Amino acid sequence: MTRIERPLTRGISNVTGAALGPYQTAVVRIGFAATWLFFLLRELPHRHEMYGPDGPWAWDMAQQLITGNHAFTVLMWSDGRVWFEIVYALAILSSALLMLGWRTRTMSVLFMIGVLSLQNRSIFIGDGGDNVIHLMATYLVLTRCGQVWSLDARRAARARARAEAARVGEGGAVEPRPAPPVAPPVAPPVDPPVDRVGLALWWVLGLALSVVTFMGELSRWWLVIFWGLWLVHGLWGAVGRRARHSELRKLLDVIANLVHNAGLLVIMVEACLIYATAGWYKIQGSRWQDGTAVYYPLNLDYFSPWPALSDLLSSNGVMLMLVTYGTVAVQVAFPFTLINRRVKNILLAAMIFEHAVIAVVLGLPFFSLAMITADAVFLPTAFLLRLGGWAARARGAVVSRIPLTRIPLTRVPFSRVPFSRVPLSHRTRRGPLARRPAGGPRRDEETVEDARVGFTP
Repeated sequence: MTRIERPLTRGISNVTGAALGPYQTAVVRIGFAATWLFFLLRELPHRHEMYGPDGPWAWDMAQQLITGNHAFTVLMWSDGRVWFEIVYALAILSSALLMLGWRTRTMSVLFMIGVLSLQNRSIFIGDGGDNVIHLMATYLVLTRCGQVWSLDARRAARARARAEAARVGEGGAVEPRPAPPVAPPVAPPVDPPVDRVGLALWWVLGLALSVVTFMGELSRWWLVIFWGLWLVHGLWGAVGRRARHSELRKLLDVIANLVHNAGLLVIMVEACLIYATAGWYKIQGSRWQDGTAVYYPLNLDYFSPWPALSDLLSSNGVMLMLVTYGTVAVQVAFPFTLINRRVKNILLAAMIFEHAVIAVVLGLPFFSLAMITADAVFLPTAFLLRLGGWAARARGAVVSRIPLTRIPLTRVPFSRVPFSRVPLSHRTRRGPLARRPAGGPRRDEETVEDARVGFTP
C-alpha cells in the first residue's frame, strides 16, 4: 500500500465504520431541544399573540407570504384555535422527548416539524437564536444523536445485557467452569425482543402521514421527504429485528454512518459560517471600526434588563473598546484556528464566556443558549466525558437525598428455590448441601430474602 493509499483507506474506514462525534451530537441534541423547550414554556401565556390566531401577523397575511416563499408550517392547515393548541403541545412534547433521547430518530423529525411550523408562522418574531435553531433542527434529522446520554442508549444497553445473559444461560450466578477448549462452539445469536412501542409509533405516524397526503396539504418535495423518512425507519427496524447480522444490516449501518458524519460536518461548517460572516460584516461597520459598537446596545432599554449593570459597563471606555475589537477578532479568527487544537479551545472558551455575558447583560438567554450549543460541537471528547461524570455524580447526590419508600421483602421457602438460581455465596452458607445445626430449622423452613427476592418462582 502506497503512502497516499494508506491515509485514504484509513479515512474511508473511519467515515464509514462509525458515527463520529457521539458525545458532540448528543450535546447538540440536548442543547437545542432544551433551548426550544424552555422558550416554548416561557412564552406559554403569550403563545396566542406570538404564533396563534390573536397575533398581529394574521393568518391571512401569513398565508399570502407562505404562498410566495413555499415555507413549511402545519399551522397553515387550519386557522382554528384547537389546531394551534395541538401543534403547540406536540412541539413541547417532542422537544422534551428529544432532550431525553426517547426514540430520537422519530422525535428529531417531530422536533423539526414543530420548529418550522411555529417559526414560519410568524417570521418576524425572534432573534438570531431562532435562526440557529431553525437550521440545526433540520440537520439533527440526519445525525444519530442518541448514541449516548439518551434513553435509547440505556434501552440498547439493557437489551445487550439481556441477550448476553440469555447466551450464558438461565440463572443469576455462573459457577466456575474449567478452561474452554481451543475452539469453543459459537452460541447462536439471540433475536432482540419486539419493540412494540416503536412499532406502534411507526404505524400511527404512517397513518397520520397517509391522512395528510390524502388531504393534499403537503407539497411534492415534503411528501418525498416525509415518506422517505418513514420508509427508511421502517426498513431499519425490520432489518434490525429479522436480519440483525446480515449483510443488508451492515450496508444500512454504513449508509447511516455516512449520513450522520455528513450531517455533523454540515453542523460544524454552519457554526463556522455564522461566526465568519458575523465577523466580516462587523469589520465593515464604522461603529465596530472605531470601537464603540458595544456601547449602544448597553444603553437601549430593550437590551437593558439590569440598568445599573449596563451603566457600569458602558462607563468604562477602554473596556468597551477592548470588548468591541476582541469580539471581531475572535469571530474572524475562529474558523482558522480549527487546525490547532489548543488555540481552538482557548477561543472556544472565550466565545462561550462571551455568550454567557450576553445572556445576562443584554437579556438574550435563548440566543446565547443556541450559540453555546452550536459551539459545543467543537468541544473535546475528554472534556465532555468529564462533564458527563460531573452530571452523573450530581444526579447521584440528588437521588441519594430523596427518601425512598421501604418495600416489604418477600420470604420464600428455601426448598422451593432451584439450586441453580441461588448465588454461590448463599449456597456455601445456607445451600441445600449445608448441614442443619442441632436445634436449627429444617430445610423447608429456611428462607431466601434480601437480594434473593428476584429468584421468586
